[in-house]
Order: sequence, then C-alpha cells, then structure tokens
Amino acid sequence: MIVAGLPRCGTSMMMRMLEAGGIPVLADGLRRADEDNPHGYYEFERVKQLREDKAWLPEARGRVVKMVSALLPELPAEHRYRVIFMERDMTEMLASQRAMLERLGEVDDHRSPDERVAAFERHVASLFAWLERQPNFALLRVSYNAMLSAHEAEVDRLNRFLGGLLDVDAMVGVVDHSLYRQRA
Repeated sequence: MIVAGLPRCGTSMMMRMLEAGGIPVLADGLRRADEDNPHGYYEFERVKQLREDKAWLPEARGRVVKMVSALLPELPAEHRYRVIFMERDMTEMLASQRAMLERLGEVDDHRSPDERVAAFERHVASLFAWLERQPNFALLRVSYNAMLSAHEAEVDRLNRFLGGLLDVDAMVGVVDHSLYRQRA
C-alpha cells in the first residue's frame, strides 16, 4: 500500500491516519518531526533510491509506505499496489511549500507560481493517465481539503477502499486542524 502525492498535500497526515487505523507503516524515522510536520514525516529513505534499489519491497508487504508521486512508475509490474493519492488546492500547496523552504533557509525555484502550478498539473495528468493503463494499480484520490472539512465521510471512503477493517474512530481522531495553516 502506498501513500503518494505532491509536496505538502497531506501525505504525512494520511500515513499517521492509516497507522492509527491499524495498518503498520514502513518508515525509518531518519527525518525528524519539525515545525512543518510536528507529528513526523513517516518517510523511508530507501524509497528515494527506488530506481536503483528494489530489494526493500518485500519488507513493505502488508505495510503502508510513503512515496513521491514521480516514483510510482518505477515500481515493478509483477506486484499489485493500492495507491492513496493525496491532493490539495494548488495555491495552498505552493504557499505551504514556500513557508517550509523559508523556514529551512532554502531557495525556492525561480519559476512563477503559474509556471509551478502548470508543471505540477502536467505531472499529475501524465501520472493519472499512466496509472489508468496499469492493471496492477488500484487508485484512490483523496483531497486534503475534503479530509479536513468532511473527515468522517472521507475516512469511510478510505476504509472501503482498503477492505473495511480499519479503526475509523482512531483515524478521525488524528485529523489535526491546527496544522491547516495555508488556506486558499
């Protein structure tokens, strides 16, 4: 099972929700919680090397792993995958990313917001077109914004996608509205 999405779209929140719901996570804790993700990032560093290193994939069976969306096409075709793809209002996503980069003292790329949105939209459209052609992928698109405004309904939809055995009350309890800081 994979949680994917663009940067700052709620992938860490979703990982935390799935863990609370009863699904073991594959994360190494190397990237520590900080002001931007006070509950942690839920990352597994080896995922970033997926193109060169697939030996960790058996370790992921029965667990949920977080992955940047650009790496999904690198997954071996002989396995089946359930992908929860987190989406967020692009204006909010860019504002959140900009705030995080400023706190880290990193330089944002010098493209205009419109250019960045267009690049992200092209990536997502291309990725979804690719996913539709993959018989070994099941996809559930989840809106970060909807999760915050109607989390009971969204958690129910997520639970159905994953087989109906999750602790939905625990999952709903994870939603932290105080972290919704950049709003459109």
